[in-house]
Amino acid sequence: MIVGTAGHIDHGKTALLQALTGQAGDQRQEERDRGMTIDLGYRYASLAEGAPLTGFIDVPGHERFIHNMLAGAHGIDLVLLVVAADDGVMPQTREHLAILELLGIPQALVAISKCDRVEPARLAEVQAQVRELLAPGPYAGARQFPLSSITGEGIDSLRQALLEAEAHVRQRSVRGGFRLAVDRAFAVTGAGVVVTGTALAGRVSAGDTLLLGKAGKAVRVRGLHAQNQTALVAEAGQRVALNIAAERLAVEQVHRGDWLVPEWLHAPSARVDIELNLLPSETRLFEHFSAVHVHLGNQDVTARVALLEGESLAAGQRMFAQLLLNAPLQAVHGDRLVLRDQRAQRTLGGGKVLDPFAPSRQRRSDERLRQLQVLRDAEDLEQALPALLASAPGGLDPQRLERQFNRLRETWHLPQDVLVVATRQGPVLFANGQWQSLKQQVLEQLAQFHEQEPDQLGPDRDRLRRFAALPLERPVFVSLLDELLNDGTVASSGPWLHLPDHQVQLSEADNALWARLLPKLLEGSYDPPWVRTLATEEKCAEAEVRLLLRKLARLGLVHQVVRDLFYPEATLKRMAELLLAQASATPIVQVAAFRDMLGIGRKRSVQILEYFDRIGLTRRVADQRHIRADSALAQQQARH
Repeated sequence: MIVGTAGHIDHGKTALLQALTGQAGDQRQEERDRGMTIDLGYRYASLAEGAPLTGFIDVPGHERFIHNMLAGAHGIDLVLLVVAADDGVMPQTREHLAILELLGIPQALVAISKCDRVEPARLAEVQAQVRELLAPGPYAGARQFPLSSITGEGIDSLRQALLEAEAHVRQRSVRGGFRLAVDRAFAVTGAGVVVTGTALAGRVSAGDTLLLGKAGKAVRVRGLHAQNQTALVAEAGQRVALNIAAERLAVEQVHRGDWLVPEWLHAPSARVDIELNLLPSETRLFEHFSAVHVHLGNQDVTARVALLEGESLAAGQRMFAQLLLNAPLQAVHGDRLVLRDQRAQRTLGGGKVLDPFAPSRQRRSDERLRQLQVLRDAEDLEQALPALLASAPGGLDPQRLERQFNRLRETWHLPQDVLVVATRQGPVLFANGQWQSLKQQVLEQLAQFHEQEPDQLGPDRDRLRRFAALPLERPVFVSLLDELLNDGTVASSGPWLHLPDHQVQLSEADNALWARLLPKLLEGSYDPPWVRTLATEEKCAEAEVRLLLRKLARLGLVHQVVRDLFYPEATLKRMAELLLAQASATPIVQVAAFRDMLGIGRKRSVQILEYFDRIGLTRRVADQRHIRADSALAQQQARH
């Protein structure tokens, strides 16, 4: 269990911990000189004989060091709210309490310190103040322990209450990746760099490799301590000290607020969606795009807050919001954070991280707000997944979900109706009904295309994607099309996609013009007329002739060898026969011999051979060409 103190300056937090543990703590010279806690102090003690070590964090109470208090508050299991009997409830008592409530620390006990200095009436008055203070929040009715760190009165009762509370400490999750927010870093002679912090999730072992900080520097864990004892493994909920090593790693490179996480979890982001809770004590409206300090783990970064459901937020209210951070934040779903004002002088509120990879566009859309509602209400991935899929028409990236929820895929329990669709850029998750609906929409859009463009065989892949206008990334759309092609509900003719029973329907004018053009193309034999020549002879526009011949090319009636030069199917087959006949004597295609057989120039012969390369009849290797025996055209000629 990790126990942390909270309370106003000089209310006896450090003295109380010394009385509980018998240890003077980790006070620095400056703290001893000034008689106050400035930075975090740590100590470990067994509360009873044979009991495991309990970790204690002594946090500063002065308002100037609230940022240090925040650094120690994350990862606490139980808070000791210390209120001096002579002073009573003071400003930092209230601010510390607000921070603890925002962070969701589950248990609290109250120590009424310095009871040896007051009369019983004053003690009763302070206890009433504390009950009133705690009544509206989650710690209402928390047990109070009047005590004195000087005389020892009440210390044993508090120690016994801590032992009882330890049996009810919430077990932190160890199934995700290890997460530690560094609160101290120092060098140890003969060992190197040591970092400390509270493990917030997962477990770590000696020999593991982790990534450090937003730059993701790989470090190796050489050794570790858990709860101030040498260990081979440390896990969530423990105070941990890690001896880390890496090439050219110096203690000056490690800072409070750096995270240590495994490689798969490392994903700092500059946009985070949260549910924002403004403290009831706020005296002014919180305006859209206000500047704040954001505290998460031991990180302290500045940000702007974009409100997603209005232009302002009143005291005590909640609203979805997006943090636009000035430095990347390493967060996962469910993390609690605290917001302080731009000058870091007062606590404004806090929130729960919903999505650490928030979108920059359509962040206020109804669809996005529905997703945030799901993320707010869900405790884990399995609970959120069905509703997230229902509000994600483009599917969900499982790698992003792994990082968002700190859960590797092999630990998921996916519902049976969830599909994992393989794409060239990795898997994407869809609900089965959603995936089938997308297929049906493609078929409907393809039928609509045929209705609008009856003289075309069909669109190519990218044109169909634009025409269908589905909310799918290109790799996902390609995978969807591949399934439709594999099951035969969509057919392809070259690059053109169409329904299996669709045929191009030429208009009467097109049929009439084709009837006049075909004899001219056949008459031209191996040197047919160009489009411009055909258009001149027929006294029509070049564009009209070109468009018709391209339609016919999609039907397989003509072949476009080069721009504006088309060969009828019959002529192309004759040229293929001549080429195969020539190659029967030698496997190497001779350009000069092919030219002589056709009786045309070398340039045109090369253009025809390059077309045969494109359709797979020949394969060019350096300066030579070979017949491809597996070519459909070669096999067709062999049968005849």
